[in-house]
Amino acid sequence: MDIKIFASGSAPSPSRVGAARIGIGGPVGSGKTALIERLIPAFAERGVSLAIVTNDLVTAEDAERIRRSGLIDPGRVAAVEAGACPHTVIREDPTLNIAAADDLEVLYPDAELILIESGGDNLASTFSLDLVDWWMFVIDVAGGDDIPRKKGPGVLKCDLLVVNKKDLAPYVGVDLERMIAEATAVRSSKPMVVTNCRTGEGVGTIADRILADVLFR
Repeated sequence: MDIKIFASGSAPSPSRVGAARIGIGGPVGSGKTALIERLIPAFAERGVSLAIVTNDLVTAEDAERIRRSGLIDPGRVAAVEAGACPHTVIREDPTLNIAAADDLEVLYPDAELILIESGGDNLASTFSLDLVDWWMFVIDVAGGDDIPRKKGPGVLKCDLLVVNKKDLAPYVGVDLERMIAEATAVRSSKPMVVTNCRTGEGVGTIADRILADVLFR
């Protein structure tokens, strides 16, 4: 199921029950898709049924990657082609993402969580609460240890900040401890997890937090 639209306007607030919707945002290359690939088995181990919506500008690249992974039934992965700035379809007009998630709920009524991955965007990217119940923002150390100091809305407003690619810190001249300390300070100690999605380090912590904060387990 692939959806393509050039988004504009505003979306009504959905009234619904069913699967909780989790947003995953962050810059290009920060590791959003890699995080999803690690979360799929982590949630399976915890007995949670998933569906996934990915966003790209004019392709279904991320959706196809997840479908080919063998980690999840390919039918549970929908692709939205935004055709515009990535934040448009997660914030200004999330209609197409809402529709994609609604369709997945109809097809897979057992789904407890729907992960909605934004296209790669800048530090100002945030999710509309008409679309998601809870969202995380993924940054990576290779993007620079000044990211927390820039205080972008994505870093400040997300329910969970994910600092990914911790293993790269020594190779890109990043003081990881200082980066974590600065992120903690600008977020007023709101939750943060440091990860290495190549090895899976920290992913279980994210899954457990979602279970506690969203599914109340």
